[in-house]
Formats: sequence, structure tokens, C-alpha cells
Amino acid sequence: MQQFDLIIVGGGLAGASLALALRDTRLRIALVENIPPHLPDGWDSRIYAISPANASFLESIGAWRHLDASRMAPIRAMQIHGDGSGRLDFSAFETGVSELGWILESSQMACEFWESAKRQGNLTLFCPARPDGLEFRQDAAVLRLSDGTTLSARLLVGADGRDSWVRRTAGLAEVNTPYGEKGLVANFATEKPHNNTAFQWFRNDGVLAYLPLPGNRISIVWSTPDEHADELCLLPSELLCERVAEAGSRALGKLELLTAPAAFPLRLMRVPQTVAPRLALVGDAAHGIHPLSGHGINLGFQDAMTLAGQLTATQPWHDIGQERFLQRYQRARREETVLMQTTTDSLRRLFKESSPGLRPLRNLGLDLANGLPLIKNALVRYALGAL
Repeated sequence: MQQFDLIIVGGGLAGASLALALRDTRLRIALVENIPPHLPDGWDSRIYAISPANASFLESIGAWRHLDASRMAPIRAMQIHGDGSGRLDFSAFETGVSELGWILESSQMACEFWESAKRQGNLTLFCPARPDGLEFRQDAAVLRLSDGTTLSARLLVGADGRDSWVRRTAGLAEVNTPYGEKGLVANFATEKPHNNTAFQWFRNDGVLAYLPLPGNRISIVWSTPDEHADELCLLPSELLCERVAEAGSRALGKLELLTAPAAFPLRLMRVPQTVAPRLALVGDAAHGIHPLSGHGINLGFQDAMTLAGQLTATQPWHDIGQERFLQRYQRARREETVLMQTTTDSLRRLFKESSPGLRPLRNLGLDLANGLPLIKNALVRYALGAL
């Protein structure tokens, strides 16, 4: 049996960033991942909006400076359109910052994290490796891999995604609320420059976001009912481009498809208990959120940063797997996670409600917020600093 202080199951963005954040500690870490990341041909359609707070976290773990700047786009303005005339605008200049955030490809971050992990002295990679058995003892978590290798550690972290094997095997319940929607993603070349502006439209058929990529390119996320998403995926590329351009009020002119569309089911997932003796969950294993806010991975990075901060502050004689210690991590993350889940779910419900009297009110609300600098600044500064 191989002995470690910490086992991380899942080498995606949340799990790998946690490992990198512990690179200067005395902890002996095992990172278990079945499939290493790779760079796709062309542009990755899996795109994330990274907040300045999380860019600072990635800088602190040594990753941000090594990312390819030519594959990143700063967000300097945002336009949010209601399903009527309502509109809310954010500007980096008016907020007093250089960027509201950055748009990055998932694969670019994942590959950089992985290369850094391979060079980390206190980290052992088990890849390809698949977990096959898990036992929690009084003093250790014992993980058995499918090839027969057995690992032991005082703490095991589940970072293995929304369908987490660790969470299920450990018996930590999740509460799922299916939205009956899918998130359709694809990348496009645009006729007009986006000027580093992110756009979002609340529509009768869902929520459409245009996210700026370098050059005259965008990535879209269209959260829309299952049947509509499936229909869009089957359209010829020219017709899909026309549909997406029309849905976005032709804000960027004609579109040209760069990557094939893909759609994934959406659900709200709450995990009442994200820790147990010898166990903690991070990232999508700990929570699921509607993509209209663009903050899913930001929550995951904040999980990793918070847990890494607590682990770094421990002394050699501390037992990092004790539930009392782990409860501090759960309390530290609960408020922000619940707030973002509730806010995004409420916004989705508000704009999905078809009551005739509600439509003018919600659009009026956007217009009122747009005219009140104190409210706008509070909203954008929360997003900049807390997420």
C-alpha cells in the first residue's frame, strides 16, 4: 500500500489546481486521473469565463503566466438584454478595472495544469488510473485502483465531476433538479468586431450568451429546452449560423461556424454535505449551477483555493482528515455556493415565467438597475472579487 497525506481523485481543473496550490507544502499528494487532457485541433468549444479573483488564484499557483495569451480574450464590457426592451450594461472602464474577466479554453488551462503537475516534486500522478474501491478507516481513506494498486491517505478529495464516483461511493447525497434544458456550445467567426464585449440575451427559448474570443471570434452558450437544443445541433452549418445570428439580434453581423455544435443536459445540483470524515468534495462534485452566470468553474477554483489555504496552514501534527477540520472548509464555501445557485436559478425562473404582467416588470428592473451606478458597481464588484 502506497502512503500519502492527500489523495485527489480527478485531474480536471478543480482537482489539478488544488494539487498545484499545495506545491510548496510538506504534503505528499497523489493525483488520480483516467484520461490526461489534450489540445483539440482548432478552437475548443468548452470555454470558461474566469473572474479576476480566480485569475489571481491561477497566478498564485504559477499557471496564469504560462497560458497562451493569444488564446485568451479579456472582457471589457457586458451587455445583458431582457426579453423586451430592458438592458443592463457593465464597463470595465466605468468600474475602474482593466478587465471584467477573461475568456479561456478549458483545454488550454487543463494542459498547462497537467504539465505543471508532472514537474511537481511532492505530487505523484496515477494516470491512466480508474478508482475501483474506497474504504474509510478511522485514521485513513484507502483507495483501490482498477489495476490493483492501493493508496492510503489521511484525506481524500473528490474532484471527479458532477457524476462523481467518489461522492456516490461515499454515500454523500445530492439533490438534483433537472431543468429540461441543454447548454448548446459552439464557436463562430464574426463579421463585425466584438470589441471584447460579452453579450447575453434572455429569450423566450432560453438564455443565449456570446463570449469574446481573440480576433473576430466568439463562443456561444445557448441554454434552451432539450428539443430546441437537439434541433439546433442537427441544422446544417449555414442555417445554424443564421439562427444564432438572428437570436443575437445580429449584433456581430454574419456568423461562420468554427466548431461543430454540442449540447449537454443542465441541472441544478445541491450537495447538502460536501465533507465527511477523511473526505472533501470540490468543483462540480460539490455543486452544480446553471451556466447563465458563467461562474461554474469560478466556484470550483474558489473551492480549491479555500481548501488549499486551510491545508497549507496546518502543522505536521494536525490530522487533516478529521471532520471537525473539514467542516471549516464546508462552512467557508457554503454561503457563496448557495448564493450563486439561488441567484442563477431565480434569474432563470424569473425570465422563464410567461405571465404577461411579469415581462414588463422584469425588463423595467434591468433598466432601473442600469440607471443606478451604485447598484451596478455593487453587482460587478461582487463578481470581480468574490467569484
